[in-house]
Amino acid sequence: MLDFDPSADIQALRSTFSDIKSVVDVDALTAEIARLSEEAGAPNLWDDVEKAQKVTSALSHRQTELKRITDVEQRLDDLDVLVELANEMDDEDSAEEARHEIAELEDIIGQLEVQTLLDGEYDDRAAVVTIRSGAGGDDATDFAEMLMRMYLRWAERHKYPVKVLDTSFAEGAGIKSATFEVDAPYAYGTLSVEAGTHRLARISPFGSADKRQTSFAAVEVIPVMEEAVEVDIPEGDLRVDVFRSSGPGGQSVNTTDSAVRLTHLPTGIVVSMQNEKSQIQNRAAAMRVLQTRLLLLKKEEEAAKKKELAGVITASWGDQMRSYFLYGQQLVKDLRTGYEVGNPAVVFDGDLDGLIAAGIRWRKRKTDD
Repeated sequence: MLDFDPSADIQALRSTFSDIKSVVDVDALTAEIARLSEEAGAPNLWDDVEKAQKVTSALSHRQTELKRITDVEQRLDDLDVLVELANEMDDEDSAEEARHEIAELEDIIGQLEVQTLLDGEYDDRAAVVTIRSGAGGDDATDFAEMLMRMYLRWAERHKYPVKVLDTSFAEGAGIKSATFEVDAPYAYGTLSVEAGTHRLARISPFGSADKRQTSFAAVEVIPVMEEAVEVDIPEGDLRVDVFRSSGPGGQSVNTTDSAVRLTHLPTGIVVSMQNEKSQIQNRAAAMRVLQTRLLLLKKEEEAAKKKELAGVITASWGDQMRSYFLYGQQLVKDLRTGYEVGNPAVVFDGDLDGLIAAGIRWRKRKTDD
């Protein structure tokens, strides 16, 4: 006789899921989808292309968010049926399938629970991620490319659309920098905990002495802003350079000077775009990113000033937030949370959810203190 009673586990899942639904406010989400669907169905929607894109993007994000909730609800109901079938038929295969489903639902509901902690001003937005190589020569540029692949694989695992906006290839291995957009609900709130300096320690594949090499790469994450009207950039503060898009090794992939580099002279912020089809499109995309960075910089300065005036100065996250050890003890360790993974290969293949969840919980505790 099969002794299979996962009722306690299922009840715990349902309890957590009920809390998540109350935070998400499914009724309000459904009403928002109905409103956006009506806008998206307007016959003159595409008369204003920019507005149409905002409406359709917002609708897609809200529908994705609701689908995650309804899918989990359906799977919990199906799980009850599967458990009942396993016990009635004394079927070990069905019981094993149910155990596997419980494990998957624990992971998905855990991710949804973490998402409820994302209540920042821009947390529900899509994200623009920029990776820059730091000190370490070829190892650093190679490391930057490893990080880019890591985040792209993470997005792929979650079926999040990604658009690469700009890539600057190194003369040797890897990349000098790359910028890409992750178009998913709460992508910014989720990935913003990845911002900071990442450190790689390994035996260099580029040296002949088999010595340990330490290299660095910086990750920047900003939200995709629907509008950045709060930031006015005088023409005199902006230097615009155009150049030819290029691929690895400097090979031309575009016969016209369509790539654009914007430099904001007062702050030194530089934004490059080369993956759109025309110079006008690249400039518009670069301007949106620049405006967002300046808006966030302004808000950070205002927040820092308020803390200074209040006499409260808290420690920042610091430059180095995570270390990757690929020699001796194989380890990935987040220096803020203490979270560790003993298999760097799975992390570099995009298995980041544990590290990200720990970072989000850590940030929430720091914010609430």
